Amino acid sequence: MRSVLWLVLLFLFAQFTVPLPSARQKQTSIPTIDATDLPKEARQTIALIRKGGPYPYKKDGVVFGNFEKLLPRHERGYYREFTVPTPSARDRGARRIISGKAGELYYTDDHYQSFKRVRE
Repeated sequence: MRSVLWLVLLFLFAQFTVPLPSARQKQTSIPTIDATDLPKEARQTIALIRKGGPYPYKKDGVVFGNFEKLLPRHERGYYREFTVPTPSARDRGARRIISGKAGELYYTDDHYQSFKRVRE
């Protein structure tokens, strides 16, 4: 009976001490990409962001919540998202540029599953 109790206690201890995989663990460091290596549509989106618009998509400029927690943590409203057109897509597609208040930019081509910090 004592050995069963120890096993239960060991199991419970392990449940609360072993970190569970999270979105942050999927991508622990954010790789970088030169702006010149981005698709031309992404470079055009960056030019619009730097110019302040006008933006072709209604949702461009909305708050990006960073719910995946792959980007550095900041207060809500710090990040904004902008559509990068995908020529073959019938909708907005999966590509986005995320802009931080400090001017940093991130690119995703898989709808927030991964990001690359853009070097301009």
